[in-house]
Amino acid sequence: MSNILEYKGYYTRVEYDNVDKVLYGKIEGINDFVNFESSNVENVEIEFHAAVDDYLTYCKEKGIEPDKTYSGKFNVRISKELHKKIVIEAFKEGVSLNQYVERAIGAYANW
Repeated sequence: MSNILEYKGYYTRVEYDNVDKVLYGKIEGINDFVNFESSNVENVEIEFHAAVDDYLTYCKEKGIEPDKTYSGKFNVRISKELHKKIVIEAFKEGVSLNQYVERAIGAYANW
């Protein structure tokens, strides 16, 4: 069972609001906040698709890029011991720490 949906390269996590009794989500990886909801499980995917399609139409009409841009930089906190180990491993392989970490993350993410 998965509550992650994908459509046209966009993703959402479907969640349940037990107060309003609706399934809901928001489109991830875009520049704006776009959400959707459905009162029944049969239509939640339809509502997600409609939200993506509407957002892409809006972006096209306004001439704006829908996809969020990423800088390629982010801070990660790890233990001192692991930090030391990967610095040594990167040194032994003759690559920078950034190259070593990028390769490791890429392998973990099956990229």
